[in-house]
Amino acid sequence: MTRLKLAILISGRGTNMEAILQAARADDYPVNPVLVLSNRPDAKGLDTARAQGLAAIAVDHKPYSKDREAFERAVQQVLLEHEIEMVVLAGFMRILTPWFVGQWAGRMINIHPSLLPKYPGLNTHQRAIDAGDAEAGCSVHWVTEGVDEGNVIAQAPVPIEAGDSADKLAARVLLEEHKLYPRAVAIAAREILSKKKPLPV
Repeated sequence: MTRLKLAILISGRGTNMEAILQAARADDYPVNPVLVLSNRPDAKGLDTARAQGLAAIAVDHKPYSKDREAFERAVQQVLLEHEIEMVVLAGFMRILTPWFVGQWAGRMINIHPSLLPKYPGLNTHQRAIDAGDAEAGCSVHWVTEGVDEGNVIAQAPVPIEAGDSADKLAARVLLEEHKLYPRAVAIAAREILSKKKPLPV
């Protein structure tokens, strides 16, 4: 079967990355992870990726100061060198410019710890608790220029329990992320394959 060459972009431990790598061992999984890239050279997820035989590369954002597009062009060069066909953001803590989003339109997805369209941005768990919501959760969506505004691919609800703190809720949501993200990656990849979109240039 055809499998898309996948890059996973991380900034830290890469626990969602690990969940995707585990799922990708199945013969019928529609992506082949070939690259893990981080904006932080000390990201622990890079070591995890190397231990599994993947290319693991850091493109440190700090030398680029506030020139986000210059940083992204360096990232783009690495992606093109590895012939990447799909990008997954897994705890990649950078707001992307319209230029980079445009390069990967319809081929890049992200996971967000809320039931979008509720609570885009930060502090999602505390905001859900403060609002008195019965449930929180996580969403996987296509990346567009607006932060957390792309069409949702899949979601998983998580009940908010009495006395929940943001940290307790976040821990339970993360467990659901590890189940949801590999499934949503497969859904998105099959959609990309069905459309036979041209590669970025």
